[in-house]
Amino acid sequence: MRVLFSFPHALGAPGIGWTAWNQVDGLARLGHDVHVVAASIARPLPAGVRVTQTLTVRGRRIPHRLIGRDRAFAWHDHRAAQIAARGGFDVVHLWPTGPGRTAQAARERGIAVVREAPNTHTEYAWKVVADEVAALGLQGTVDTAHTANARRLEMERADWSRATAILAPSEFVARSFRDAGFDDDRVLRHQYGFRPGSRRARPRSEAAAALRAVYVGLGEPRKGLHYALDAWLRSDASREGTFTVIGRMLPAYEALLADRLAHPSVKVIGFSHQVEAALAASDVLLLPTIEEGSALVTYEAQAMGCVPLVSTASGALMDDGVQGLFHEPRDVDALLAHLDLLARDRSTLARMSAAAIDHVPALTWDAAAETLVGCYEAARDLATTKGAHAHAV
Repeated sequence: MRVLFSFPHALGAPGIGWTAWNQVDGLARLGHDVHVVAASIARPLPAGVRVTQTLTVRGRRIPHRLIGRDRAFAWHDHRAAQIAARGGFDVVHLWPTGPGRTAQAARERGIAVVREAPNTHTEYAWKVVADEVAALGLQGTVDTAHTANARRLEMERADWSRATAILAPSEFVARSFRDAGFDDDRVLRHQYGFRPGSRRARPRSEAAAALRAVYVGLGEPRKGLHYALDAWLRSDASREGTFTVIGRMLPAYEALLADRLAHPSVKVIGFSHQVEAALAASDVLLLPTIEEGSALVTYEAQAMGCVPLVSTASGALMDDGVQGLFHEPRDVDALLAHLDLLARDRSTLARMSAAAIDHVPALTWDAAAETLVGCYEAARDLATTKGAHAHAV
């Protein structure tokens, strides 16, 4: 397929830049013709991928803040729209955030447009996070990418209204868009993935041992670390086991959790590049997030045989009770029960750990690329049968 891939940030940078880079890399290795329009390129792309950099001058990146983020996004969207207007593409793949010119230009030429949804519907995400921040008494002290921004929402709506379909990496994300009024056929399920390293995964042993739990992610209310700590400190596992917390912490949130983080069974590491090693050394991953797209650490954990004990909002690609265990967001009692189960029943832990490792082929970026192409084909069919633009929502 001929794909125009628009990403208004540094492609290949940590975070969503890494996710988007792997999508492009996977498409290219499958033999698809990809033209990337990105603010800049932080990691080399495969040979044959055409690249247009919108915020790079003479090889030097121009920071978004230098010209203003909204202006930078608008300029990127303008440049991508010019390329889309030339035609010759089967699908245009958009990442947030732009004023909608690229989607409009593609629509006018009958080109299918898919819009990435790396998180739940924006208004849903903002409300959930705001409610959590308020419940914790952290208003005015916690400001994240999920803090309400009217201008951003306006740009999101411009893309959504012109897109043929939304790409949802998990059922939780898909449901948030359907609940917001999007037709079922406009919400296409794809997935993210992980990149295998050199470390060999080994299933956890059935032999009696203290449970080793790990949390990996930004320490913020949205990720639910406070729920993980509450469940852990109430569990039998905390008597002899360890709970390692990896990730940068927002200061006000860290202060709120200070007493819980100071428990002898809890080890706070902070930011680390050794995530794979930490997962390999742990029995279970705790991620009771309240809002998420599809957390890459849930893929990485399974690859290392670390059993995910995660919320349904985590976007984990697994079968409940097979590779891991799901609980509903904020359900501390359910997470506590899962911890106690695996702390006392090592045979169940060993079975789930082995199943997680066996699941690896379905979790790679290669598998994700195959799924993404299927979504492109569905969007192209939808554009043909219903017209390239969809109803505004």
